[in-house]
Amino acid sequence: MKLLRLSFTLVSKKHPKVINIDQICLLVEKYYPEDFTEQEGIQLRYQLKIFNIDMTNNLRLSGVSTIADLCKGLVETHKRETYYSLDRVVRLVLTLPVSTATTDMGFSAIKIFKDRLRNKISDDFLANN
Repeated sequence: MKLLRLSFTLVSKKHPKVINIDQICLLVEKYYPEDFTEQEGIQLRYQLKIFNIDMTNNLRLSGVSTIADLCKGLVETHKRETYYSLDRVVRLVLTLPVSTATTDMGFSAIKIFKDRLRNKISDDFLANN
């Protein structure tokens, strides 16, 4: 839940034209240490500072209300290359539901084998094997 709360600071409702830089850097340090080197973390901080300024001047970026809209806005305004670290953070956050759904489906399949199939095994079957 902490990861989701931190990720929603990318599209804050209170201050829609400002991204909380400290919260995003905390998100990267805490949950994505393997995806960003120390140097890339520093670059991310600088890119976020510049992005906050750029976002106030760009109507397409200042009007985003979801993380998916922010990702689309970066692509449509051709800012994806300029703010490549921010783009990577956004894409990592957007893939979170997919990665957890895959895990949930795996556990559901295991449950079928462990519970339903095991209940069908009779005493005769076990004795013969």
